[in-house]
Amino acid sequence: MNGQQENSCIAYFKSNPVWNRVFRGFWEKYRSYGAFSGKVVLQKITAEEVEGLEGFFAKSFHGKKSVTISAERFSQALQSSRFSDMIPEHLLELYFQEKLVGKKEERQLEEQKKDRFLQQWKEKYQGTPVEKVLSELLDVIKTSHTKNLNEWEQLLFLGAEIYNCFPVRKNETKYLAVFATEITGNPHAFDQKSSWGTFLYQVIQMELLRRNVFPQKSEIFPAFFRQKCFLAEGILIDDISNYVMLSHVKAQKKDGTVHMGMEGFWQEDDMVQVPLAVLSKWNRIFCKDNEMYIVENPSVFAGLCAGHAKQVSCMCMNGQPRLAGLVTLDLLAASGTAVYYAGDLDPEGLLIAQKISKYYAGEFHYWHMTIEDYEKSKSNETISEKRIKSLERITDAELFPVVEKMRLDRLAGYQEKIEYF
Repeated sequence: MNGQQENSCIAYFKSNPVWNRVFRGFWEKYRSYGAFSGKVVLQKITAEEVEGLEGFFAKSFHGKKSVTISAERFSQALQSSRFSDMIPEHLLELYFQEKLVGKKEERQLEEQKKDRFLQQWKEKYQGTPVEKVLSELLDVIKTSHTKNLNEWEQLLFLGAEIYNCFPVRKNETKYLAVFATEITGNPHAFDQKSSWGTFLYQVIQMELLRRNVFPQKSEIFPAFFRQKCFLAEGILIDDISNYVMLSHVKAQKKDGTVHMGMEGFWQEDDMVQVPLAVLSKWNRIFCKDNEMYIVENPSVFAGLCAGHAKQVSCMCMNGQPRLAGLVTLDLLAASGTAVYYAGDLDPEGLLIAQKISKYYAGEFHYWHMTIEDYEKSKSNETISEKRIKSLERITDAELFPVVEKMRLDRLAGYQEKIEYF
């Protein structure tokens, strides 16, 4: 059949909408079976559609509400028509302007494309860290339920770039936006709620498992686990306001050298604000007499640093602990440091103190958080019923006396009124 005859054939079948329904049905059958076979059922056919069927099959369908057309019946009618040289499969391809491929054949072609891409991928990343974790990376991609081949290829390439470029490989730390820009050109590519952000987290967990690195998963501060995983790969997902304030503290970096900046502040007898990016490079902290005195309030911290007769190592948590505070606590515990913690004597302050007590893995003491200290710190601020109710979450018996006194007096106490040394 020449081109003109083919055009004439398609024009005929395009002239009535019923054939779109018929051919769409056979197209799906071919996709399933890999052959022109099966039956197509037409429901609620219109008078116009009936007219088209009767003209082709030379048979009355008058009064029918549904019509069943088998592949065999259509083929016979096609052979008996002026389009007898037309093959049904070729007719479908011409009609839809698309190559007819069965699902089995399509899967085979896709697997062949994957094999070719994997070969190119292996050549590109030969000799790099990701070369040894291809199977694990493929498992991560599989969990994303990606069905599109282009997306699969994109994730495999993206995963390789992520894995090879983790800042920890060069003993560096980078903020997430910087890392995202370097890998993708988009600073928001790995935002937490994005699909690529989820993928990055999965690749991080894959790498941590391979290195047998297991960040502490705390029920007390569960929100920080994800941040710790990122930090273990040298990626900071907090902004630079995530810091602690320290005084009379020395630090050893992960490469074994002394942090000269902290050494200088010790010598100068000054306090210093240390961001998470710096803390992440340390593996030990050294304190005076192997003791650390922690306060919640910045003004109280400044007072401790002002030159008392007893010089101590001290730290300011500044309210609810950030990741920087928890990282510092981990370093203190690893160094065998005894911690003395003082917080505001109100419901929120007691709850923070209890959390830190439970979190800290070393020797811990509440500091100036007794009934006597509460009496000294009391203000005229009345504690609301809702805040009093929160005291029920205090489970540490050491805090029970001050809790009971607070329930009776219903007044908030603040650190600024206490003299610590």
